[in-house]
Amino acid sequence: MLVFVMEIYIITLAAFATAILTFFSGFGLGTILAPVFAIFFPVDLAIALTGVVHFCNNLFKIVLVGRKTDIAVLIRFGIPAILASFAGAWLLIKITGLPALYQYQIGDHSFAITPVKAIIAFLLITFAILEIVPAFKKIEFNKNKLPLGGALSGFFGGLSGLQGALRSAFLIRSGLSKESYIATGVVIACFVDFTRLSVYATRFVSADLHDNLVLVISATLAAIAGAFIGSNLLKKVTLTFIQKLVAVMLVIISLALGFGLI
Repeated sequence: MLVFVMEIYIITLAAFATAILTFFSGFGLGTILAPVFAIFFPVDLAIALTGVVHFCNNLFKIVLVGRKTDIAVLIRFGIPAILASFAGAWLLIKITGLPALYQYQIGDHSFAITPVKAIIAFLLITFAILEIVPAFKKIEFNKNKLPLGGALSGFFGGLSGLQGALRSAFLIRSGLSKESYIATGVVIACFVDFTRLSVYATRFVSADLHDNLVLVISATLAAIAGAFIGSNLLKKVTLTFIQKLVAVMLVIISLALGFGLI
């Protein structure tokens, strides 16, 4: 019982701190929170749980800014994103059951490199680099590429939960005002989250999620509270040192995940 209480405390605190940290680092909530959940849960379930937090957070944002959504852009970008997110989420479920690529021992401990961990680790490292390298931040695509952007963003969103960087690169040149850009991005992210969660639902059942329901609810509420506090008090202040530190931590956690250490 004591171990379970400590686990709830650690994960809740980590989720709360991580959600606040996103407003210092400039990283998206999902980019940071997914590796944190992966320390305590199987990687596919960690992605699903991050999706729950991300979805709830986006629902709150829709209430605030949803009326500014550009319907035309939503359709051109959102429909391909929704369809592709099904494919990405389905692929995640499929690769979860694949056998280990390699197994090894360090002392008395055994570790396994699995396809799902290797793929998610690679994507986490890639998107962490996309978030901090200035050259990548300047990449933009013409408005006629919106369907392609939706498909790519939706697919990687379904597979790993990482969709923000790609979505921004394609939407930034779509001629939207700042308010419409934010609102449209939030609505699209919400649709993608809902779509992939509907696919992940089978994973929730097989993982006996009800046994950890208190833990999951606590972490979700803590992350939402952290995001709310961060958005109101910190105003998305980006500190270069913290941003780079978080990126290094993400790479370290991703490598540990890829090598089967977590």
